[in-house]
Amino acid sequence: MIIDFSWYVVVLIILAGFLAGFINVLAGSGSLITVPLLIFLGLPATVANATNRIMILVTNIVGVTSFRQQKIFKIKDNIWLSLPAIAGAIIGAFVAVDISEQLLTRIIGGLMVFLLFTIIYKPQKWLKEVQKNIEHKYTVWQYVIMFFIGLYGGFIQIGIGVFLLSGLVLSVGFDLVKANAVKLFIILSYTIFALAIFIYKGQVNFIAGFLLAIGSSIGSFIASRIAVGWGVKFVRIVLMVVVIVAAIKFLGIYDFVFNLLNK
Repeated sequence: MIIDFSWYVVVLIILAGFLAGFINVLAGSGSLITVPLLIFLGLPATVANATNRIMILVTNIVGVTSFRQQKIFKIKDNIWLSLPAIAGAIIGAFVAVDISEQLLTRIIGGLMVFLLFTIIYKPQKWLKEVQKNIEHKYTVWQYVIMFFIGLYGGFIQIGIGVFLLSGLVLSVGFDLVKANAVKLFIILSYTIFALAIFIYKGQVNFIAGFLLAIGSSIGSFIASRIAVGWGVKFVRIVLMVVVIVAAIKFLGIYDFVFNLLNK
């Protein structure tokens, strides 16, 4: 769990946190940057996954606060959606899935491709403008979706933002800007519990986590302002780019090309 925190390593970690925080607020999957970096710097994969939760916690605190100040959503109107996600995340943080890591990443990659086609061919679902003061009545099916998304988030944070956005836009019916705000609140809610479990297990490198948090707090604040000011069309473009990159990574296309070029 030891990292050589030279000045350039510190700068690199903070910069990675900034990029991840920015991406996480607008779309998700910013952990595709931070978790591999922590592993590259010497942390075991389990410790990198746990340490990354400090950044996630700070990112979502800043993002939720900013969206509330801009009156995009109210916590009391969306707290019920977070409860099944919290329950799923607690289970996910404690229990190991009996599936190989490689198979899991390929499944996620396939889901990313499916989501990409959904974003492209059903733009009306993603391009709705902000509709304020509209109450949503949640169904049992929507609570079930949030539970399983939380379950996945308890295991691995990578990609959770994209899945949550899809559930909130396609199932609940939020526009992209409000979905981003609610997404951050739900992730914040269950991350508190998941991080506590990882700290209890002694799997968190606090120095690396707080350095990531410094960068992510700045990136998330900027992104939350851009999301509201630039609207759903811009957020949709960012989301599409993130989903494409995530699909390439999870399907192993990046590793295949990299190995091919280095033969």
